[in-house]
Amino acid sequence: MLTLQDVVYAHPNQDILFDGLSLIVNKHDKIALVGNNGTGKSTLLQILAGRLSPTGGHIQVQGEPYLVPQVFGQFNQYSVAAALGIAQKLEALQQILAGEATEENLNLLDNDWTLEERCQMALARWELSDIDLSQKMETLSGGQKTKVFLAGIEVHRPELVLLDEPSNHLDAKSRNLLYEYIQSTKNALVVVSHDRALLKLLHTVCELNRHGLTVYGGHYDFYAEQKDLASNAFAQDVKNKEKALRKAKEIEREALERQQKLDARGKKKQEKAGMPTIVMNGLRNSAERSTAQMKGIHAEKVGAIRQELQQLRQSQPQTDKMKLDLDHAGLHKGKTLLKAQSVNLNRNGQWLWNEPINLQLNSGDRMAIKGSNGSGKTTLIRLVLGELQPEQGTLERTPIKAIYIDQDYSLINNELSVYEQAQYFNTGLLQEHEIKIRLNRFLFGKNDWDKPCLALSGGEKMRLMLCALTIAQQAPDLIVLDEPTNNLDLQNIAILTTAINEYNGTLLVVSHDEYFLEQVNVAETVQL
Repeated sequence: MLTLQDVVYAHPNQDILFDGLSLIVNKHDKIALVGNNGTGKSTLLQILAGRLSPTGGHIQVQGEPYLVPQVFGQFNQYSVAAALGIAQKLEALQQILAGEATEENLNLLDNDWTLEERCQMALARWELSDIDLSQKMETLSGGQKTKVFLAGIEVHRPELVLLDEPSNHLDAKSRNLLYEYIQSTKNALVVVSHDRALLKLLHTVCELNRHGLTVYGGHYDFYAEQKDLASNAFAQDVKNKEKALRKAKEIEREALERQQKLDARGKKKQEKAGMPTIVMNGLRNSAERSTAQMKGIHAEKVGAIRQELQQLRQSQPQTDKMKLDLDHAGLHKGKTLLKAQSVNLNRNGQWLWNEPINLQLNSGDRMAIKGSNGSGKTTLIRLVLGELQPEQGTLERTPIKAIYIDQDYSLINNELSVYEQAQYFNTGLLQEHEIKIRLNRFLFGKNDWDKPCLALSGGEKMRLMLCALTIAQQAPDLIVLDEPTNNLDLQNIAILTTAINEYNGTLLVVSHDEYFLEQVNVAETVQL
């Protein structure tokens, strides 16, 4: 169905994004394409879809693949029909039905007489029955835009479907519809995703990294297990090499000490024997040459092991180099931070929630807010943070230090450099070198310090946000995460998960990512 052979892609500036990629996709294959941000996953999907041409290599495709793209608002000026690529066909159909059965219209329609009915059925399947095909995409929510393209699968009826982060922006109900499609479809699938629940539904995982494309013959759990085994083996290799270096240094020291004792003993014997000075000088020079030769041999061994260890450390996975040390929150566990009784707000003459909200948040709690898109999750967060006041019921808050981290990491000021942003959070008056040490821990090296925050990816902004929390003198009493995994790859989700699990304060999370909620030990849920 699809074959890639030694595919290369270079940016217009000739920088190589990836090369030597080979892959075979057969009928009914369901393949997950994973990898860190920036490795070229979306670019590869664009190449598979025929929207980009590779710089080198060969691609063979049977039929025309259908791509469900990531939605960022780039389709806002299109109608739904135009975004689906069927606007001209629909117009031709309508003109034919109105009596204009011209050759041009008939060619455009290409005997696709069921197109309009198929569109309505597909939109209904994805719960978009109220969407008109002439409606502008900008009037839709992010989740609705994604579902429009998912509906396009049934409209176009391809054999190969390419999905780029399809669960982003979808609420729990829509995600379940997506999972059902993936499980039941006979289409061949290539899916880029960080959604672990979705990844577990796919049969094969392919990882794209700087070394190329690695195929793992199993679903996500098998892939994760193999990565853990490789990580543990790598850590053991480093440990063994460190041990070998210590042993080599010890042998070097002991050998030199023995040689020095032998030399001293030999000198005393020579002096007692009353040897001529010229003979003694010759013996001393010989001993010094022997000692120098032995030093050189041991230094060469130590140097070789040290170089091997350095090479190992340079190839160490970036996440393993990170040092997470979030400070402890200052409040004792169990202290009531917020108590809401029968809380509601009025929107255009109607109450926002059918049932008023009752909620108690205590210090140390880990709580999730769940609900469909438009159910008022962000509004409830604003109530919790004191940015809104209820129009019904009572809300009691304890003055606390809270930090709100949304999916766009809006706390990061795009006008600042990476170093300036870190310095902004420096309430503890750390020295410049201490700030830079912290930045290094979060994988921001010397070349990144002057980089504008505007140029950072979602994952980089997340790491900078975590770094800022470690720089601040006191950790917040409450961290609020709003869809924190939406723009992160698997590596950065793992970093975020580790950091949150080290934090001992109160956590409030809005997320449709059930796997993430489980990993950060969320114990309570508010369902809107």
